[in-house]
Amino acid sequence: MTSDLTKLRNIGISAHIDSGKTTLTERILFYTDRIRAIHDVKGKDGVGATMDSMELERERGITIASAATHTEWNGYKINIIDTPGHVDFTIEVERSLRVLDGAVLVLCAVAGVQSQSITVDRQMRRYNVPRIAFVNKSDRSGANPFKVTADLCDKLKHNAVLMQIPIGLEADHQGVVDLVTMKALYFDGDNGETIREGAIPAELQAQAEEKREEMLEAVSMFSEELMEAVLEGDPTEEMIHTAVRTGTLSRDLTPVYIGSAYKNKGVQPLLNAIIRYLPDPTEVENEAMDLEKGEEAFPIEVDSDRPMISLAFKLEEGRFGQLTYVRIYQGSLNKGDTIYNTRTKKEVRVGRLVRMHAADMEDIDGAGAGDIVALFGVDCASGDTFTKNRLRVSMSSMHVPEPVIHLSIKVVDRKTEANVAKALARFTKEDPTFRTKVDEESSQTVISGMGELHLEVYVERMKREYGAVVETGQPQVAYREAISRRAEFNYTHKKQTGGSGQYGRIEGYIEPLETGEFEFLNEIRGGSIPQEYIPSVEKGFLSMMKKGKLIGFPVTGLRVALQDGQTHAVDSSDNAFQAAARGAFAETYHKAKPQILEPIMRVSVEGPNEFQGAFVKTVMQRRGLIVGTTEEEGFVRVDSDVPLAEMFGYSTDLRSASQGKAEYTMEFSRYAPVPGDASDDLIKKFNEDSKAKA
Repeated sequence: MTSDLTKLRNIGISAHIDSGKTTLTERILFYTDRIRAIHDVKGKDGVGATMDSMELERERGITIASAATHTEWNGYKINIIDTPGHVDFTIEVERSLRVLDGAVLVLCAVAGVQSQSITVDRQMRRYNVPRIAFVNKSDRSGANPFKVTADLCDKLKHNAVLMQIPIGLEADHQGVVDLVTMKALYFDGDNGETIREGAIPAELQAQAEEKREEMLEAVSMFSEELMEAVLEGDPTEEMIHTAVRTGTLSRDLTPVYIGSAYKNKGVQPLLNAIIRYLPDPTEVENEAMDLEKGEEAFPIEVDSDRPMISLAFKLEEGRFGQLTYVRIYQGSLNKGDTIYNTRTKKEVRVGRLVRMHAADMEDIDGAGAGDIVALFGVDCASGDTFTKNRLRVSMSSMHVPEPVIHLSIKVVDRKTEANVAKALARFTKEDPTFRTKVDEESSQTVISGMGELHLEVYVERMKREYGAVVETGQPQVAYREAISRRAEFNYTHKKQTGGSGQYGRIEGYIEPLETGEFEFLNEIRGGSIPQEYIPSVEKGFLSMMKKGKLIGFPVTGLRVALQDGQTHAVDSSDNAFQAAARGAFAETYHKAKPQILEPIMRVSVEGPNEFQGAFVKTVMQRRGLIVGTTEEEGFVRVDSDVPLAEMFGYSTDLRSASQGKAEYTMEFSRYAPVPGDASDDLIKKFNEDSKAKA
C-alpha cells in the first residue's frame, strides 16, 4: 500500500495506431528494471512486446486490449495502462482514461496529429486528464518534431511548448538538448540505458537559446515568480519545473518531449517529466453520487482511512475466472474484505487481490486510495461501484459510444453452438461496445461493434478461444410494407364441409395511416354484424399485418374501416369472421398499391474541415440526403439521412475518404419508401427465395 500518495502516478499511454505506444511502454519497463530484456512489437524473436500478451496482438502487431502494469522510477510508483490506437477499440481508451490521473500523448514525428490522436485528445478532455506529449520516431525519414508541435497547437488547440530540441533527425538522430538545464543528452549503451550529459553542439546553440526563450515565455504565464526571474535574467530550474507543473495540471499547457523509443532515445527524460509534471491522486478532483440523497454529487477524499469507494472499469476472462480491474478512489481494499456492489446491492468477499503486469500478476494483501489493482472471482459489470459497510454511493459512469457496424453470424458446426453462446456472453460482458442480439424477423444472430476490425477480432477469438467457427454476412435490413392509397373490400367467406359450415361477409375499406401502426374503425350501422364478431374481424386483419405480400415483411401504417356485412344464423362464428378478414386483406392489398419502406438513419460525420467535400460525396454515393452542416474550431459535422441498406462497409469507405481522420455516429430516424429500381430488386429476390424454399 502506497503511504505517500504524492509519490504515486496513474498514467495512460495513448496515441494513433502505429505511433509507438507499446514500444515506448516496453522501454519504460526496461529502464525501470521491470523487465530484463527488450522485445519488440512483431519482434523477430517471436516473443513480442510485454504489454501485447494476446496471441492475436502479437501476430497483427497491434494492441487490441488495454493492458495494465506498474513500475518504479526514482522512488515514485507508476501505474501504467497501455491502450490500443485503433479507433475500433476506442472503449479500451475510454475506460482507461476514466480512471487515470494523467496521460502521455504519443505522436509520430513523421505523421504528426492523426485521426486517433484527435479522438484520444477528445477523450482526455472529456475526463479532464492532463497530458504530456512525446514526439516519437524522430529517427524516421521525414521526422519533424517542430511541425508536430505546431500541429498540436493548430489542430488540437493545445498550448504546446517544446521542452527539448533534437540533436539530429532521421538517421542522424543522436539525442536531445534539454531546454531547462541547457545540456545535451546522449543515450549510450546497448539499449540506451546510460545517459551522457554534454555541451550543446555549436551548430544548435542559437536554436537552443531561441527555443528556450519561447519555452520560458510560455511557461512564465503560470508563475509570477518565474516571470520576474525571467525579466531579471536568472530563472532557476526549480522555478521552471514548478511553473510547468502548474500549467500542465490546469491543462493549459502541454510540455512536448522528443525521442525514438525504438532506438532507445529520450525515454528517461520523459519518465522524469511524468513524475515532475503529471498529477498524483490527491491533485485530481473526483466526485461520487450519494444514492441515499437522490444521486447528489459529493467530492471524494483520497484518504486510505476513509470508507472505501472503488470503480470496476474493465473486465477480463482470466485463467482463474473473471478478472476485474478496479481503481480505488477512497479508503483501502484488503484481501479477505467483504465489499458491496451498489448496483446489484450484493456483498462479495475478496478472495484474491493482485497487481497486474500485462498478463502476469502478483498477489498482494492490500491496496489504498489512488491505486489500481485487480480482483478475482467477483461477478460484476464494467462500471460497477464497490464500497464497504453497504455504503450506497456510485461513481459516474463512463461514456460508451454506440456501435456503428453490424454483421450476421451463422454457426458452421452445430456441435459448437453452445460455445458460440458462451463466447458472445463473455465478449458482451467484457466490452460494452460489442453487442449481440437475435433479429426477431430474420432469426439471424447479429453482432455489432465499432468497426470491421473490431468484429473480425471477435470472430477470430471465437475460433481460437472457444473452437467455434462462424460464417459472417450482412444482416437483413428490417424493411416494412405499407399501402399507398385507399381500396375498398367486399368479401364473403363461405365454407361447407358437412355439418355446420363457415360464413361471414364483410364490407369496408383500407387506407394508409400516416401515424401509428394500425387503426380499426367500427362503422357498422343497424347491427348487420353482431357486436361479438367485430373483434374477430379486427383480429383477422391484424394477423395479416405480420407478413406482407410484397417481400414478407410486416405491414405498417394501416387503417381498416368495417362498414357493413352479413351473418348466417348457423354458420357464422369467430373463426369465420377472422377468415373473412384474412381473405379481404389478401384480395384488397394489391389494389391499395403497397410499397416497401426502408429504415432511414440519421448519420453524423465529423472530422477536419478540409474533408467536408469528401464527407458529402460518401453520403451522396449511398442515396443520402444532407440535412445540415456545423463548423467549429477547424472541425465540420455533416448531418444526413441515409438508408440503412446502404450503410454496410461505410466505416471503411469513410476512413479512406478522410485519411482516417473522420468518425461517424448513426441512429434510426424514420421509415421511407424504397425507390422503384431497388424495390423491384427486393421483390424479385423475395419471389426467387420463396420458389427455392417451396
